[in-house]
Amino acid sequence: VQLQASGGGLVQAGGSLRLSCAASGRTGGRYTVGWFRQTPGKEREFVAVASWSGITTYYSDSVKGRFTISRDNGKNTVYLQMNSLKPEDTAVYYCASGEQVLDYRLGSEYDYWGQGTLVTVSS
Repeated sequence: VQLQASGGGLVQAGGSLRLSCAASGRTGGRYTVGWFRQTPGKEREFVAVASWSGITTYYSDSVKGRFTISRDNGKNTVYLQMNSLKPEDTAVYYCASGEQVLDYRLGSEYDYWGQGTLVTVSS
């Protein structure tokens, strides 16, 4: 499975962006997909996750109420809608997928990773 993250860019505080994570290759499994982010000098941070059906979602406390994860399995794509962006949301955002994710907050639970897309929020 190959993951391609896109949609990052520069936005002012209070603005919105929508990230996409497109999967290709062996996409027939029931993959849980998560979004993580990382800034220089900090550990990778869990942001959001969606089950294969998209019905079950979880968010970190720092983005809850502002970010929404969704997926279109027909297009093999997962989205992260980010609203009310803050400067502290600035990071490289990565999507990841796995078939047997037990603890969605741990990056080690995921099998495949995208290359990352940079989100910069100016104040």
